[in-house]
Amino acid sequence: MASSTADALADRYGSSYRWLLTLTAMIGNIALILSSTIINVAIPDIMGTYGVGQDKAQWLSAGFLAVMTLSMLLNSWVIGAVGKRNTYHLSMVVFVTGSMLGAVAPTFDMLILARLLQGFGAGLIHPLALQVIYEVFPPEQRGRAMGFFGFGIVLAPALGPACGGFLVDIFSWRAVFYMVLPFCALGSLMAVVFMPGRSPENKRRAFDWSGIILMSIFLFSLLTGLSNGSRSGWWSDIILIYFGTAIVALVSFIVWEWRCTHPLLDLKVFAYGRFVAAIVISFVWGIGNFGLWYLVPLFVQLVQGYTATKAGLLLMPAGLLLALVFPIAGRISDMVPPALPISIGLTMTAISAYWMTAADATTPFWLFAWWLIFGRVGLGFVFPSLTVGGMRALPPHLISQGAGLTSYFRQLGAAFGITALATTVHSRSAMYGEAFISTQTAGNETTSDFLRTMQTYLSLAGTPEALQKSAALHHLGQAIFDQAQMIAFRDGFFIVALVFLAAIIPSVFLGRTKG
Repeated sequence: MASSTADALADRYGSSYRWLLTLTAMIGNIALILSSTIINVAIPDIMGTYGVGQDKAQWLSAGFLAVMTLSMLLNSWVIGAVGKRNTYHLSMVVFVTGSMLGAVAPTFDMLILARLLQGFGAGLIHPLALQVIYEVFPPEQRGRAMGFFGFGIVLAPALGPACGGFLVDIFSWRAVFYMVLPFCALGSLMAVVFMPGRSPENKRRAFDWSGIILMSIFLFSLLTGLSNGSRSGWWSDIILIYFGTAIVALVSFIVWEWRCTHPLLDLKVFAYGRFVAAIVISFVWGIGNFGLWYLVPLFVQLVQGYTATKAGLLLMPAGLLLALVFPIAGRISDMVPPALPISIGLTMTAISAYWMTAADATTPFWLFAWWLIFGRVGLGFVFPSLTVGGMRALPPHLISQGAGLTSYFRQLGAAFGITALATTVHSRSAMYGEAFISTQTAGNETTSDFLRTMQTYLSLAGTPEALQKSAALHHLGQAIFDQAQMIAFRDGFFIVALVFLAAIIPSVFLGRTKG
């Protein structure tokens, strides 16, 4: 090929080139979205394999997202150094390496390492997709392009958990790591043809090692403190050290980036108020959306006893409907002020999460599915308007930074939200369990009736008389644990509802005009 610049490729393939390029970026993103969501239906089986609790298992999602946010900050520098096409291939190589390692991981620590590698590859490619859309489409078509791009992105989490659950039940949880490989291969082949290479105008600049180190320290200190707080004590020395380190690292990062000649993060983007409002919404929305998508599969498997396949099928109708709503929402984002669809969408997702606070072990499948559908439709109105509304505020030379930051803050919120909600559910399960146990006294008639009834059933089942009392007490303990865990999940759903409502406030600052 004589030239591999975007203009040369556009001349070669004509008006269809911009859509072929978007499709290439979309396929690569489908692989990363599948990997980030499909793991949730496999977590109960992984916990059983390695004998870990929720406080450690949440690192499978939170660690992935944390490293993803870090590699997003590298995106702009890597594109300048090696070009868009090679950045795409680099992300796929790292991502596939992590996937293969996860499929054979002999220990839980090795599995975490595999997820970190997957997250690193995913973070490089996601901002690249947003950047090419904004470069090849005129302003009046960007919302439509985001709708097309979003269709594939939301279709992945719609079908992924169901397929992943089927693989978990038929084979094992390791099979979910192989599921993403065909998309990686197809995306890499399309990138060879359609993704532009490095432009001669791009000059390789110095890399901000200090910035990436400070941000890494901030992220992992914060997430480690959050995940260990309930176990070690929130006011224990080690947890205070983690949080103190995170604060110092964050302040140092901001000061360094302000003074650095070639910053990892160009702080000039924060001079644009509408863009700042967009990334605040992205952060808060990331907390609620990814946190909810983490809690629901766990709830239905741990509380309602669903299989992995059934848990995946529960998520599928909402995801499929969202895929249909996304293109419509993309067109709407080109025609109306962004604050309107964002506020409506966030209100719908908040209501959906609030409905889930009534869920229990007997909640019907289709009622839970309807709650999810209502929230996913609301989500469909948020994403295109949020992305387009924020990026419209930036001048062309900051589009690359803006694309990376929008995704960065959404994924940062996701990592924070999953860690915080998993920790909340874990700690409040223990709190409610202790409260319930304290009421189980000899004078409690309900407890006495439960134990007598259980001993009667055990006797009829042929259990030896000497074991009946201890077995009845075991069943009582299990019932207490199940009830405590169910209420803790309800608290998690309520927190998510409040988070979505809070995200409505900054949407006002996106403006009441189309911009």
